[in-house]
Parts: sequence; structure tokens; C-alpha cells
Amino acid sequence: MKNTNLSIIFDLDGTLWNSTGCACDIWNRVLEKHNDISFRMTKEKAEQLMGKTMEDIGKILFPELNTEERNAIVDEFGDEEVKYLTENGAVLYEGLEDTLNLLSQQYKLYIVSNCQDGYVPAFLHAHKLERYFTDIEMSGRTGLDKGNNIKLIMKRNNIESAVYIGDTDGDEKAARFAGIPFIYAKYGFGEVISPDAIIENISELPERIKNGVK
Repeated sequence: MKNTNLSIIFDLDGTLWNSTGCACDIWNRVLEKHNDISFRMTKEKAEQLMGKTMEDIGKILFPELNTEERNAIVDEFGDEEVKYLTENGAVLYEGLEDTLNLLSQQYKLYIVSNCQDGYVPAFLHAHKLERYFTDIEMSGRTGLDKGNNIKLIMKRNNIESAVYIGDTDGDEKAARFAGIPFIYAKYGFGEVISPDAIIENISELPERIKNGVK
């Protein structure tokens, strides 16, 4: 029986999977088409971009370009990435599906990510995880930041009590903005200030939720 009093909302990158390896390769294939850009992506740089909106990524990578030029390159990358991930997937964190299976028996699960439209469906499709999640939202679809998207998904699904699981300070700020507790996925890409709880790997989450989050 599901616990209708609590919903679990997940970040994606650095929380459920690691797509930095393929993201780096896709970025460089796109950048090679633009002779006026000498910058090339590295795995370290790709990790630093995780959790940011596509608009912010464009500003960080191409400050010398105008908005239209930046958006064109970022959109090109986003389309190529979704196509690749839909077919090939990426690296799931160890124990992920077992954890989702266990949690979904008691709680409703959701995903809210600062990604391009289509990115979360690519994750779900490639790894056949659709059945575990009730709803998803992406900044690329709504044009909203993560905090507002958490609020949106809570309103849309009549969620009164929820917790957000993520790995960056942006995730922590989004949870605070939405007025819900934040659990820090320490194994991910970022650092946070004052999480309500910490997990060292995704498999710890069911016990952490069971014991309560302040």
C-alpha cells in the first residue's frame, strides 16, 4: 500500500544517473561543426554544468555570442543528446532500479530536472523505468526554474507532503523555495550547505526515508 502522505521527487543528473561521458562526446561533435568556436568540452567541465538550465549553460560556455547564437548551439546539442540517450541510455547508479522498485511500493515518485524537453523521457525509455514514476517535469518544457517546477508538479498532483532528492546547491535552493525537505545525494556532482539528510549511495534512500527527514 502506498504512503499517500509523502511523495518523493528526484533530480536526475548526479542523483539517478551519470550522463557526463556521452554528454562530453556529443558536445564536441556539435562544436566541431562551428569553425568559429575553438572551445572543446571536457568531462570535468560537463560535470560542472550538471543541474543548470540549458539557457544558463549557453551563457557559461559562450559568453561572447549573442542570445540567438548561443541558443542555436545549445538547442543543437540538446536535440542530439536526447536522440542518443533515448537509444543508448547512460550510467545508472548502482542499485537504482531495486531502490525505485522498493520505494514505488510505498510512495509516489516524481522527477523534476533543469534539463531540455525530452531528456527525462529519454532516461525513462532507455532504461524502461516509466512504471516507477507518476509524473515528471523539465525546465525545457515549462520555461520555469527547478523550484517553480517542484511547486508545479506538487500542485498538479495534489501533493501536500514531499521531499526532494538532489546533489547540488541548486537542488537545495529549489527545495527550500518549494518549502520541502532536501536530501543530499553526496555521490553526485555538487556540494550543498545544510541538507536535511545525506545519503552516500542511492540504495540508502529507503531506510533514510523510513527513519524520517527533519
